[in-house]
Amino acid sequence: MRRIDPLQSLRRLTAWTWLLALGLLAGCAATEPQSRPQAALPSWNDGPSRSAIVEFVQAVATPGSPDFVAPEERIAVFDNDGTLWSEQPMYFELQFSLDRVQALAPSHPEWRSRQPFKAVLEGDRAALAKSGQRGMLEIVAATHGGMTTADFTQSVQDWLKTARHPRTGLPYTSMTYAPMRELLDYLRAHDFKTYIVSGGEVEFMRPWTQAAYGIPPEQVIGSSVTTVYQLDQGQPRLMRQAKLAFNDDGPGKPVAIQHGIGRRPILAFGNSDGDLQMLQWTMAGPGKRFAGLVHHTDAKREWAYDRQSSFGRLDKALDEARARGWTVVDMQQEWKQVYGFEKP
Repeated sequence: MRRIDPLQSLRRLTAWTWLLALGLLAGCAATEPQSRPQAALPSWNDGPSRSAIVEFVQAVATPGSPDFVAPEERIAVFDNDGTLWSEQPMYFELQFSLDRVQALAPSHPEWRSRQPFKAVLEGDRAALAKSGQRGMLEIVAATHGGMTTADFTQSVQDWLKTARHPRTGLPYTSMTYAPMRELLDYLRAHDFKTYIVSGGEVEFMRPWTQAAYGIPPEQVIGSSVTTVYQLDQGQPRLMRQAKLAFNDDGPGKPVAIQHGIGRRPILAFGNSDGDLQMLQWTMAGPGKRFAGLVHHTDAKREWAYDRQSSFGRLDKALDEARARGWTVVDMQQEWKQVYGFEKP
């Protein structure tokens, strides 16, 4: 009769116990990847916003959940300025436009005596501010038109290579928010399709959003200038005109979502009154939905502003968010880090 070694049996039992435990853990990880939110959103502190995000994603992405949403319906839309990257001390695209005025001025001598271009060339911020939104739109139209789409894309790429943020001295694409990039990744890991829906000009954003956020150009929706098809010596080209075709801000955002996506989102994130209608439209649909606002409360690591800001004013949307129980992210309290170049 074969003698059984008790010590050897114990070792085998221990080994099988560990293998069984590892198998169970692997099975849990495979079926419930959202059960470890800390690993999924490492730049977020434990708090109401992070909890609300994880709870929502678990509810809509878990088969068998009463709130389950089919993957093709998991549409998430995000504003860009102030939501995915900073927007102070001015919108980054506006800074691009001002720099373009300086670069194009030799070809436009009339700008030396014509506002608002005169104010830009002379560095007269007071006169520039006095020109208001109309003046800003005129600058954007003049600096974004009169060239092919390919030439404009190249001008954006060239600017991004050399332009630096006035506070940090870093490229503007370094000013993206680490927590929001993690959120985009987290959503895509749960079969969401992520879109940018911004007041920024669509062709300004498309050259760099893939690298910055993992969002391809066909999932970027924004304002646009009039563009026409032309033949130049037998070669087709798309020419951008110095005329605004569509303003993707405020009530324009739901319209743009319908035209560009054709599905109502189930999640929307913004940071200003310009995003209010997008959030309202998202929340008005059936089933479980999520509306979020990034609230700029961190004067040390970023900027603190809301109701009185010239850029990214958050007033009516903040009131409605609080009244309706939408998620308002307190940047100072709920983000371990703001930018990727910071140490958490």
